[in-house]
Amino acid sequence: MSDWLVLVLAMLGACAVVVVITLVRHRTAAEDEDPSETPDVIEYMTMWIGVIYAIVLGLAIAGVWEARSAAQDYVQSEAQALHEISERVRVYPPDVRDRVRGDIDAYVQYVVHTEWTAMADDEQVTEHGAALLRKVREDVTDYRPGNDFEAQSYQPLLDQIAAADQARNARADSTGATMPSVVWWGLITGGLITIGMVFALQIRRTGRELVLAGLFSATIAFMLFLIWDLDAPYSRGIAVTAEPFLNLFPHITG
Repeated sequence: MSDWLVLVLAMLGACAVVVVITLVRHRTAAEDEDPSETPDVIEYMTMWIGVIYAIVLGLAIAGVWEARSAAQDYVQSEAQALHEISERVRVYPPDVRDRVRGDIDAYVQYVVHTEWTAMADDEQVTEHGAALLRKVREDVTDYRPGNDFEAQSYQPLLDQIAAADQARNARADSTGATMPSVVWWGLITGGLITIGMVFALQIRRTGRELVLAGLFSATIAFMLFLIWDLDAPYSRGIAVTAEPFLNLFPHITG
């Protein structure tokens, strides 16, 4: 099922629940009930619960968005470091240069077309990908520069290898969900309480109030879906892509 279909169903379900509960409550209410006589303390509590929950939702969205942005930066840094290595080895002999570039292409090919799927499905990188990157490292570190010009390029290449390895490790650490389960319980429980407090205001069965109550519940459902969708940076709907690798290595194809 598509993530966006889940979103639509969740928002429609939230609206339907609120409308049904409101209609049932209206039918079972006492004849002498006056909706305008809502105690001031209930209105005060409803306002503050809504404000506090809005702050919590905002912090949660900011947290998962920041984690997604960091994951995108890790991918960009890794691709850029590998691209720098591929370009800087031009000063090496043709056989060394071609071997390094070939191993980099093999690594990028594997990451884009195989490891990315494993990250989306299993939320982890693979050992084979790490082995391919080690092969690139060995190609660079095992070569002994033959002249001063090559020696001047040797250390920068090692630095780029270290940068690529560091970015890969950061990418591996960011494949899983960023929101702890206890936070999810708080978000869901807080949403139910916030929507439940709306009924404490004794909503009447007017079209305007039903529409506003439905939109309010649908908005909360949308926010929770957005947090869930951003929580796993490399999967679900708004996912980090391998586009930096494809942009810097356009010859890598399926």
